[in-house]
Amino acid sequence: MAKAVIAVAGSSGLIGSALVAALRAADNQVLRIVRRTPSNSNELHWNPDSGVFDPGALHGVDAVVNLCGVGIAQRRWSGAFKQSLRDSRITATEVLSAAAADAGVGVLINASAVGYYGNTRDRVVDETASPGTGFLAQLCRDWEAATAPAQRAGVRVVLARTGLVLAPSGGLLRQLRPLFSLGLGARLGNGRQYMSWITLEDEVRALRYAISHASLSGPVNMTGPAPVTNAEFTAALGRALNRPAPWTLPGFAVRAALGEFADEGLLTGQRVIPAVLERAGFQFHHNTIGEALSYATARPSEA
Repeated sequence: MAKAVIAVAGSSGLIGSALVAALRAADNQVLRIVRRTPSNSNELHWNPDSGVFDPGALHGVDAVVNLCGVGIAQRRWSGAFKQSLRDSRITATEVLSAAAADAGVGVLINASAVGYYGNTRDRVVDETASPGTGFLAQLCRDWEAATAPAQRAGVRVVLARTGLVLAPSGGLLRQLRPLFSLGLGARLGNGRQYMSWITLEDEVRALRYAISHASLSGPVNMTGPAPVTNAEFTAALGRALNRPAPWTLPGFAVRAALGEFADEGLLTGQRVIPAVLERAGFQFHHNTIGEALSYATARPSEA
C-alpha cells in the first residue's frame, strides 16, 4: 500500500497495537488518538465522552481507523455496564465521524462486530444479511449508524464486522488456554452454536487492505472463511494444545455464571463468511481453524 498518514483510535488494544506496529513497519506515519496528554508529535488528544476533539488535528490525514470500545466480556452485564458498552462505541464513533467529515479525510475504517447478525444458528450469512435481534445486534446497528456524518460528507466508510480474534497472546485464548492446558477444556451448552473467528495476523492484514482498496466500502466481514461450531472449536483447541477436551459445560451453568452475556455471547453465535473481502481478492493466511490455532498457540518465537 502507498505510504499514508493514518490516525488510529483504540490503538492500545489487541488489534490496535498490532495494527499500529504493522502500519509503521510499512513506513506509514501513524497518529495515535489518545485520551491522556500527548507525549509526542505522533499523538492527538481527544475526550470523546465530552465531544472534545479538534477536527483540525485530522487535516492532512489520509485515513482514520476507529477501534474504540469496552470489551463485551470484561464483566458481568448490568444496566450500567451495557450503557458503557454503548457509550464507548457510539459516542466515540460520532465524534470521530464528524471530525473526519470536517477535515475531509478520505476513508474511515470503523470497528463493528459479527454480533450485528444476531443468532444465525446454522444459517450462513454474508454482508447482505439483515440485522438480528438482541442487545448486541442493536448495539452494532447503532454503532454503524454513528458513522452517518462521515458518509454524508463523502468519506469512504468501511464497517469492519470482526469475529473472534485468535492471537498468540491476548484475546479469546488468553482466557481459554490455561483451562485447556489443564485438561479442563469444555464445549458450551450443546456446542452447536457457530463461532466466526479470524487470526490477529489476518485481521490486521484485512484492515490494511480496507484502507488501501478504494473499492471497499460499507459492511465488510472480518472473519476467516470457515466458521466452526463451538464443539469443533473445542476439539481443535484441544488438539492444538495436545490436551483432551471431553467435557461439556451445561447451558444453565454458563448462564448462572455469566448472566445475560451467556445467551448472547456464548450459547448462540453467527455463521459468517467474508464474502466482500474474498470478492475483492483478499487472501487469508489462515483458512481453517486448524491453521488458525496452530498460529495462535505457537510459542512467541514461532508465531
